[in-house]
Amino acid sequence: MKLPQLKHPEQLKSLSVDELTALAAEIRQFLIEKLSVTGGHLASNLGVVELTLALHYCYNSPKDKFLFDVGHQAYVHKILTGRMDRFDTLRKYNGLCGFVKRSESEHDVWEAGHSSTSLSAAMGMALARDLKGEDNKVVAFIGDGALTGGMAFEALNHIGHAQKKLMVVLNDNEMSIAPNVGAMHNYLSKLRSDRHYLRAKDEVEGMLKKIPAIGGKLAKTVEKLKDSVKYMVVPGILFEELGFTYLGPVDGHDLQKLIDTFQQADNVDGPVFVHVLTTKGKGYTPAEADSYKWHGITPYKIESGQVLKSVGNPMYTDVFAQTLIELGERDSRVVAVTPAMPGGSGLFPFSERFPDRMIDVGIAEQHAATMCAALAMEGMKPVFAVYSTFMQRSYDQIVHDICRHNANVTFAIDRAGFVGADGETHQGVYDIAFMRHIPNMVLMMPKDENELRHMMYTALEYNDGPIAYRYPRVNGLGVPMDETLVSIPIGKWVTVREGEGYAVLAVGPMVQVALDASELLKREGIQLQVVNARFLKPVDEEMLRSLAKSRTNMIILEEACEAGSLGGAVLEFYANEHMFDTTVSIMGVPDRFIEHGSIKEQREETNLTASAVCEEIRKLIALHPYEYGKSSFPS
Repeated sequence: MKLPQLKHPEQLKSLSVDELTALAAEIRQFLIEKLSVTGGHLASNLGVVELTLALHYCYNSPKDKFLFDVGHQAYVHKILTGRMDRFDTLRKYNGLCGFVKRSESEHDVWEAGHSSTSLSAAMGMALARDLKGEDNKVVAFIGDGALTGGMAFEALNHIGHAQKKLMVVLNDNEMSIAPNVGAMHNYLSKLRSDRHYLRAKDEVEGMLKKIPAIGGKLAKTVEKLKDSVKYMVVPGILFEELGFTYLGPVDGHDLQKLIDTFQQADNVDGPVFVHVLTTKGKGYTPAEADSYKWHGITPYKIESGQVLKSVGNPMYTDVFAQTLIELGERDSRVVAVTPAMPGGSGLFPFSERFPDRMIDVGIAEQHAATMCAALAMEGMKPVFAVYSTFMQRSYDQIVHDICRHNANVTFAIDRAGFVGADGETHQGVYDIAFMRHIPNMVLMMPKDENELRHMMYTALEYNDGPIAYRYPRVNGLGVPMDETLVSIPIGKWVTVREGEGYAVLAVGPMVQVALDASELLKREGIQLQVVNARFLKPVDEEMLRSLAKSRTNMIILEEACEAGSLGGAVLEFYANEHMFDTTVSIMGVPDRFIEHGSIKEQREETNLTASAVCEEIRKLIALHPYEYGKSSFPS
């Protein structure tokens, strides 16, 4: 069977192992060719080709449930379930999602853009199956990185205790197979999973216990001996002690061994843990040589592996990376902390310069936040570098351990606002709302990369509690960079364009959108004031009072959820001040999840554009015409 003929995973069951192997080679070539154009998660998917084929060969999706942790390693699953012809649209607007998507296919049963969730979900599905009296299989697929997440261990503990029948497949692409224990381990795997052995073991123990006087003691002795031997020869003892039957490690690129192992797993009534060893980037030399670089990749040349990058101004992340080194040289108390994102957060240069002061805790955002609180209490200056979407996972620790203690932790919130192709699971549009209401928090966002540098210095100099600066996943504006860094007055906004009657209070990249709108409206004789509302908390109360007293009609423009972000803060202020005659319009992200596409397309979808601002201003003019010369409240 050729790959284009494959429309449903059921077709795999008629193929021989040799034919499956040939199909695996076709799939790899298909992925290498398609992702060279669209970009995406290449290395992780090249590593799971045989593993995904074996799962679909042995089980019956969608009746049997496959739960992919994170989901960025599910491209092969998408190919096998009839979506090959849509790969030209991968991660594009209205195209194929880069993660598992329930609305795309009946074979996608669990969506995840964050790690370590598949095991908990698998337990829920196994419980539901048993309560409904059904007989489907449940298979949770998780990577070795995701297994570091605390939620995964909580789930392992519960699954092992409840002894539900399900299978956990660990895709381990960091370890190698140890030949010296391979033969013995294969023997033990078969022995422990053999139904006849399991039944015989129970029968022998039962017979021993029936022997008068010494039977119970003899059975306990045999059990202790068995445990002692197990501790010596079973690599997966941790999982065995948690209540799983451990099988592996298995070569994740040997289809016959994978199929045999999954068939063995079916003979076990309780939970099974299958340890599979794979090579990230398998079959494409550049990806095998540098799997980190090729984990998530932009378009590239297949022959050379040269990545095709557009020329432009430095990303905000790059500016953060360089400035953090400068601040680290100024102050030896600066410590960078990241939850498994040293590359994405731009911390590799800092770690090379200060290897003892960069701490990667793995996928453990909660631990990272609480650790930062303790670092701050001991006089250090921790900088928690984290994507907005991942910071959500540490919300309790931010409230309980950082803000309640008023710990002087700095949050460097990357990917704030729309994130483009990663889509709805990664949009950084909620952090203002969930951080603004926490006591002691200071929250700011720069209008350009130069202001980011000053905000970073401001955070270093600030000693009164937690402080955060957020920055977007875009290139900077290319503005000149100040050599001397200065502290910005906390809570003070700045007018970047004078106007009268109508003003836009804009946050971050939206300042430039507001300036573009002001140029368009100037042609209509409208002088639009543009305010860089760089502090989300505290807000500039003095400027808000001044705007209200001058009867200025306002738009709050932010690439953040409308509920609870800066717009809400402004309305709350006017309500508390009893300024009820003030006109405030909010332009933000509506109350729905925004799917993948380019950032430009996401802004167009949500009306966060210069033309949309102009239209909103025209509506305000029609509803609330400004009377020149009568700008102040009557005495």
